[in-house]
Amino acid sequence: MAKKERPRPEKLSVYLYIPNIVGYMRVLLNCVAFAVCFSNKTLFSVLYFFSFCCDAVDGWVARRFNQVSTFGAVLDMVTDRVSTACLLVILSQIYRPSLVFLSLLALDIASHWLQMYSTFLAGKSSHKDVKDSTSWLFRLYYGNRIFMCYCCVSCEVLYIILLLIAKNQSENLLNVVVTTLTQISPLSFLLALTLFGWSMKQTVNVIQMKTAADVCVLYDIEKQQKP
Repeated sequence: MAKKERPRPEKLSVYLYIPNIVGYMRVLLNCVAFAVCFSNKTLFSVLYFFSFCCDAVDGWVARRFNQVSTFGAVLDMVTDRVSTACLLVILSQIYRPSLVFLSLLALDIASHWLQMYSTFLAGKSSHKDVKDSTSWLFRLYYGNRIFMCYCCVSCEVLYIILLLIAKNQSENLLNVVVTTLTQISPLSFLLALTLFGWSMKQTVNVIQMKTAADVCVLYDIEKQQKP
């Protein structure tokens, strides 16, 4: 007896998956957060960080209710990249040299875009599949959720701290960081802790960009060698 085919879900049903609805809420929270980022830094920080935490929630919900979708994964990554990019642009308007934050923005987008594209070329199902990488740090980042979570949280918390401690629109980044670190306080400890995680994340971004670029180049070489 032939097995009955599973009914094909309607497009609307995928858009209305619970984790995707959580994703829409993240977008809305970020819109409200950036609308008040200069007038109410505290509210911005709460909304932005809550939206960031929902990133873990939608992943758990997707697995719990068997509602994992490609659209949800793309929505998740785009929301992450756009929200971080917007915050980096804001920080570039507050601190000098602004090129520091614009460079971080470029590195973040370039490394993730190249990683996604190289994943497609390599025929892998996930951009987190880096078992064949020669970099132990790259494998640790995508292979250990705790380490990955620490690095990602450190980046976002560091950027929020920098926004909160800025007193005017023309702060010197190095002076502010050094002054805060030399003050023995919970804030200085948190800043030091997030700086280390942030540095690990940026190192991974550089490795990711170079590794992904190598995959693209090797793909071109193999393509040229085919008769």
